[in-house]
Amino acid sequence: MSDTFTRPLVMSPHFDDAVFSCGAMLAAHPGAVVYTVFSGRPAADVTTEWDLHCGFDNAAHAMHVRSLEDDRALDVLAAVPDRGDFLDAQYVPFVPAAHAPTQEAITQALDQALRRHGARTLVIPFGLFHSDHELVHRACADLWRANPALACFAYEDALYRGLAGHLQTRMTDLVSRGIIATPMSAHWRANAMHQAAKRNAVRAYASQLKAFGPDGYDDVFCTERCWKLELA
Repeated sequence: MSDTFTRPLVMSPHFDDAVFSCGAMLAAHPGAVVYTVFSGRPAADVTTEWDLHCGFDNAAHAMHVRSLEDDRALDVLAAVPDRGDFLDAQYVPFVPAAHAPTQEAITQALDQALRRHGARTLVIPFGLFHSDHELVHRACADLWRANPALACFAYEDALYRGLAGHLQTRMTDLVSRGIIATPMSAHWRANAMHQAAKRNAVRAYASQLKAFGPDGYDDVFCTERCWKLELA
């Protein structure tokens, strides 16, 4: 990676998103910080359909186990975990409206993480399909605009990047906001050792993989792609 990619802070909407989308890149940059935004734990009596598919009978247990899975995955990649306390969208209907995450609150939390780790490069999701991903993307864009010295790269959200029209729509949206996106595949290549590390890390998310099914997460092993973002 070029000198423009130093001290990266990688934004992950949920446990697994950063590893699924750019795990090989993380393996190539030991010491990178992964900040998981939606890692808050709701009350134990909250139960969702997705958590049931993952094998959990309540959300508190689900988030506890997912945090341990994430610890193991990031340890494989020599990445450093940091976490927000915002609630995943699936839990928001069960809490008072005042507890729902906002773009402004997320931006403030990300700014604190940026300063805490002294990051010089921001790696963000394109924010495709999922409302949580969209919210993180918008908050990250606000953070980047407020810190113009940061280099900023956007990764294609694994599992969602293949949905028809979503990446194209995001590119159009970026243009409307005065942001240029340039593919950076030449600076994002991973060797066989990095790819193998990613595969080992992905396996750590056993509960999520169970819910996706044996063929439901093939996209995470396809070529990782990122784009350098610049203001027009």
